[in-house]
Amino acid sequence: MSFAQNLEAVSEDTEDVIFPPGDLLSDEPPLETEFHLRQMLLLIQCLEWWWRDRQDFYACGNMTIYYSPRQLKSEKFRGPDFFVVLDTERKPRKSWLIWEEDGKYPNVIIEILSPKTAKTDKGLKKEIYQNTFRTPDYFWFDPNPNSLEFRGFHLLDGSYQEIQPQDNGWLWSQQLQLYLGIHESKLRLFSADGQMIPTLEEVAQQEEQQRQQAEQQLAQTKALLARYRERFGEL
Repeated sequence: MSFAQNLEAVSEDTEDVIFPPGDLLSDEPPLETEFHLRQMLLLIQCLEWWWRDRQDFYACGNMTIYYSPRQLKSEKFRGPDFFVVLDTERKPRKSWLIWEEDGKYPNVIIEILSPKTAKTDKGLKKEIYQNTFRTPDYFWFDPNPNSLEFRGFHLLDGSYQEIQPQDNGWLWSQQLQLYLGIHESKLRLFSADGQMIPTLEEVAQQEEQQRQQAEQQLAQTKALLARYRERFGEL
C-alpha cells in the first residue's frame, strides 16, 4: 500500500478517534524562495480583489490542511502553496481543519515547484489531491525563469485529466471560472474575456494614470480655449 493510500485509509477509519481541537496552528516550513512567496501572495491578492464583493470563499497559501485526526501522529503532510475553497465563510483561520469545515476540501490547488518539492508535487501530492482530497482543479507552476513549467489537471470520473492549453498557453479553471496564464514570468489570473486580474497596487497605478491623463486633457482643453479667446474674444 502506498503512502497516499495509507493516508486515505487512515482518514476514513475514524471510529473511536478523538478529533483534535479546532484551533490547531498551521505547521508549514518557510517557502523555498522569494519567488515562491511573491507568487503565492500575488495569486491571493488578485483573487481577493476580483471577488472583493463575495463572502463565500477562502483563499490562502502555505497553510496546513488537516484532513485526518490521526494525521498528527503519522508522517507530516505539507499543505498546498495556494488553495481556494468555495461555498465557505470568508474569515481568518489558523489552519484548515476538514472536520471543522463541514468536510470541505479545496476546490483549486496550485503548487509552486522547486527542485526540492517538484517530485512530490507531481507524484505523491497529485495522488493525494486526486484520490483523497478529490480537488477538481490542480495546477503546478515553476517560477524559475529558465523553466516556467505550467500544467493543469481537472478531475474527471475520479481521475485527473490534463487541461489542454489555449493558443496563448492559458489554462481554464472550471472552479474559478478564470484562466491562469504566464505573464512577465509570473502566474496570473485572467477573466473569461481575457482581462488580467490586477493587484490593488496595479489598480492604484491604473487610477493614477487615468487621473494624470484626465488632468493633461483638461490642461490641453484650457490652453486651446485660452488661444481661442485671444484670437476671437469671449464666446
